[in-house]
Amino acid sequence: MRQPEKLDYKRSAQSISAIGDSIPLSPHTKPESTDAIVAFVGKGVAFNGAISYSGTVRIDGSLDGEIQTDGTLLVGPEAIITAKVSAGTIVCMGKITGDVTAKEKIKLLAPAVLNGGVKTPKFSIEDGVLFNGTVQMTQAARKATREMPLRSTDDREDSSLRQATA
Repeated sequence: MRQPEKLDYKRSAQSISAIGDSIPLSPHTKPESTDAIVAFVGKGVAFNGAISYSGTVRIDGSLDGEIQTDGTLLVGPEAIITAKVSAGTIVCMGKITGDVTAKEKIKLLAPAVLNGGVKTPKFSIEDGVLFNGTVQMTQAARKATREMPLRSTDDREDSSLRQATA
């Protein structure tokens, strides 16, 4: 009698960290971040409309509409999204058609396809990704203060310039 396979979360977490930044590869794989997946649109599920949420959502089906969150959007390799997307972080392995905005970062992993405009402070594209669109890199909101005050380097040049023009 064959026994059902048990998921090895430790092994899955190691393979995920090799790819980077807490990317669950299946709905059963737990992300390494403290955010749990709060919703899952499975393969074969079609959704039309607007989604607004907090936390992490994974989409493996198709979605047509709008996605808005400050959390994380995970797009599985078989997902097809036609939407205006606004999120904190976007990790995509599927297909997105539409304008995409992320407050933190956008990560495209093969075999992702993205057709549309991108606006984010951090943007990474893996080999094998197809990207057709525009990119606008924005500055991330930073709480750190400058350690060195700004000072002019023109003081020395100014005096030599005055001598040369006098």
